[in-house]
Amino acid sequence: MEYRRLGKSGLPVSALSYGSWVTFSHQLGVEQALETMGAAYEAGVNFFDNAEVYAGGRSETIMGEALRQAGWPRDSYIVSSKVMWGSVDDPKPTQRGLHRKHVFEACHDALRRLQVDYLDLYFCHRPDINVPMEEIVRMMTELIHQGKVLYWGTSQWSAQQLAEAYGVARQYHLIPPTMEQPQYSMLHRDKVEREFLPLYESMGLGTTTFSPLYFGILTGKYNDGIPADSRANLAGYEWMRENIESDEGRANLEKVRRLTPIAAGLGTTMSRLAIAWCLKNPHVSTVILGASRVEQVHDNLRALELLSQLTDDVMTTIDEVLANKPAPPETY
Repeated sequence: MEYRRLGKSGLPVSALSYGSWVTFSHQLGVEQALETMGAAYEAGVNFFDNAEVYAGGRSETIMGEALRQAGWPRDSYIVSSKVMWGSVDDPKPTQRGLHRKHVFEACHDALRRLQVDYLDLYFCHRPDINVPMEEIVRMMTELIHQGKVLYWGTSQWSAQQLAEAYGVARQYHLIPPTMEQPQYSMLHRDKVEREFLPLYESMGLGTTTFSPLYFGILTGKYNDGIPADSRANLAGYEWMRENIESDEGRANLEKVRRLTPIAAGLGTTMSRLAIAWCLKNPHVSTVILGASRVEQVHDNLRALELLSQLTDDVMTTIDEVLANKPAPPETY
């Protein structure tokens, strides 16, 4: 396993990490979680990602029980959660958002469900325009001072919002965000490669990227249609089917079909190539993977073996197929 610093912090995070969003939301079970998390941990994965909203809080409960049964030393792994949407259906105004009350209570709920004394990473899960930035930054700082959180960050924020949080922290002598959790893949590049580019140096921003397979499209399994047992046929995932069947979705599938021979030429699969491609970006601290079976964990982790094969020539060939490389930001 390769380990990278989380932004400008000294925290070493495994280049590949394990997320519970899909796995625990639809295939709930402590035994299965323990098996897949254990396979990842044994391979050197040290970061396990979660959120209050996943499966209405049950995802945290399952992961917490799996961690308890695993009995790993607490100083050997990193566990996170995210706050914003709440953990109950149809939440009341005080049960969601980034206001002081919900952030405080959601943190305590996450600690209880995950069965840990502190969260290594705590994310603001989307921005909340109804709450002053100072209130958000001050609450996160207080949680760190209380020892309930070690590092705080954001998920799916804009560069402008991150810069505002950083400025507020500096103005009031508070703790700024350390990391952002954006979507990043061959088919979703602009935010990580262009919008955040000035922040890696000025803020020392770390990134815990998710969806490297672009909701499964980059695995190649949709190249010949939507399989009956795929996520795109699950209730609640109608948006995925619409995405695949849209004009843009069909264009993306054509790109995947053209990328598949490149993967084969490297002696690998599209899934591994897509994950390794994300890792090739030096601004990526870790790539969050989702796996419901031990075999998937092992297969995805083999993406690390590809890094040395992704030469400049190979990356250029991939970019020619993708035709979506963001233009660099203007400088003055």
